[in-house]
Amino acid sequence: MHELKRVMVVGAGTMGSQIALQTALSGRYGVTLVDTVAGQLDKARAQNQKLLDRSVEKARLTNEQAEQALRRIDHSSDLPESASNADLVIEAVIENIDAKRSVFEELGKHARPDAVLASNSSTIAISRLADITGKPERCCNMHFFHPVTVMQLCEVVRGPKTSDDTVQTAMEFVRSIDRTPVLLKKEIWGFIVNRILFAASEEAMRLLEGGYASAEDIDIAVQKGLNWPMGPFHLLDFSGLDVFYGAMQDRHRLGEGGEAPEVLRRLVEEGRLGRKTGKGFFDYD
Repeated sequence: MHELKRVMVVGAGTMGSQIALQTALSGRYGVTLVDTVAGQLDKARAQNQKLLDRSVEKARLTNEQAEQALRRIDHSSDLPESASNADLVIEAVIENIDAKRSVFEELGKHARPDAVLASNSSTIAISRLADITGKPERCCNMHFFHPVTVMQLCEVVRGPKTSDDTVQTAMEFVRSIDRTPVLLKKEIWGFIVNRILFAASEEAMRLLEGGYASAEDIDIAVQKGLNWPMGPFHLLDFSGLDVFYGAMQDRHRLGEGGEAPEVLRRLVEEGRLGRKTGKGFFDYD
C-alpha cells in the first residue's frame, strides 16, 4: 500500500470541508484544503469550527482535540503547489463533469507521480475523469456521504485501469479515518447507494405525479413501512433538488435511465431546490 502523509482536498464546500475535517480528526495526516473561490476557505473554516464546537459541547471531543484537528488543516488557493506535496488528493468540487475534468487536468500536471487521485463524485465514474491525468492507474472514486462527520460509508470504485495498489491505499485510508469502505470491483453509473436511492426516489415521484398519494403520506409510508429515518421527498429536499435533477439528466444522457420526472423538473425551474432555498417538495421556515 502507498504510504500517506499529506492529504489534499480540492473544493471547500460542505463535502470537501468535512472530508478535510474527518481526515484531520484521525490525527494521522496533515491536510490541505484547497479552493480558489474568494471567501470559501474562510467559510469552510467557520463551518468546521462550528462542528467542532458542537462536538465539544456534547463531550464527543475535548477542547484540545478540537484545536489540534483545526491546526492540522492548512488552507490554500494554490492548487499546483499543494498538489505537488500531496500523497492523496480527493476532489470534491461541484457535481459537474466539466468542473471535475478541469481539476483532474491540473492534477495530471502538478500531482506527484505516485499520488492517488480520487473523486468524491456521487455518480460520475472515474474513467470519465482519469484519462485526462495521463495516469489512470492512480485514479479511483472515493464517494463519502453527507454529512461526512456523521455518515460512516465511503464507496471506493475501481476504474478499468485502476491499480491494485491504488484500491488498497484508498480502502485503508478510509478505514484509517474511522469510516467504512465498500468496494465496487467495476464502475457503474451511480455506484451502489445512489442506484438504489434513485430507483426508490423516482418511483416515489411517479406515485406523486399519478395522484396516488401525497408527498407527505409517501414519506410516512416509507419511514414507517421500510424503517427509513427520512422519507424520499424529505431526503430529496435535504440533498438538493438541483443536484438530483442534474444527476438524472447525466444518467439519461449516458443511456442509463429515462428522463427526470416532470414534477422534479418543474420544481428546479421554479427555484424550489429544497432546504437550501426554503422550499422544495415541502416548505421550510
